[in-house]
Amino acid sequence: MIREAIVTTRSVSGEPHLAPMGATVIEGGYLLQPFRPSRTLENLSSTSIGVVNFTDDVRIFAGSIVGKRMSVDVCKATYLDCPRLAEALSHDEITVERMEDHPERPKFFCRTHHSEGHRRFEGLNRAKAAVLEAAVLVSRLRLLSPEKVDEEMAYLAIAIEKTAGPDERDAWSWLVEAIAEHRQSRVLPSHL
Repeated sequence: MIREAIVTTRSVSGEPHLAPMGATVIEGGYLLQPFRPSRTLENLSSTSIGVVNFTDDVRIFAGSIVGKRMSVDVCKATYLDCPRLAEALSHDEITVERMEDHPERPKFFCRTHHSEGHRRFEGLNRAKAAVLEAAVLVSRLRLLSPEKVDEEMAYLAIAIEKTAGPDERDAWSWLVEAIAEHRQSRVLPSHL
């Protein structure tokens, strides 16, 4: 099972970094597979610590995917010297037990050392799920045909129209804009 989460790490000098990532549940923890190159990969390699944050704020996922600079508050995790999302519903503090190198996506096998809940989960919302799925689509625009993206986005838009609040509508608009920008960049002359 893969849980969509925001993984927070820090550099050796203490600079926090956050990234949306699918964390595969394994016995005793998680398997993380950051793409090469990435700051998450660098940080996990150099510090061997991280935090898997669970949040229902889909703006963090969408904003990270499209490169929208959002102010996301972090604070120190409970036991590890690593940042966590200040507004997370819950978090798991992890340490890297071993790493298997790979040219594209190294595998970090992580053990959970501490789990903690912070806020009440308010229930499922189809618009939040639609934004999350659209964020995954946007992260794969170079791999998917425009027709496939249009088909998926049209279906996901139904949930947005019927169940979204202001946060989900904001996140959705960022993703729609990213798709339009991607398409426009593909048709611009190469000299521009």
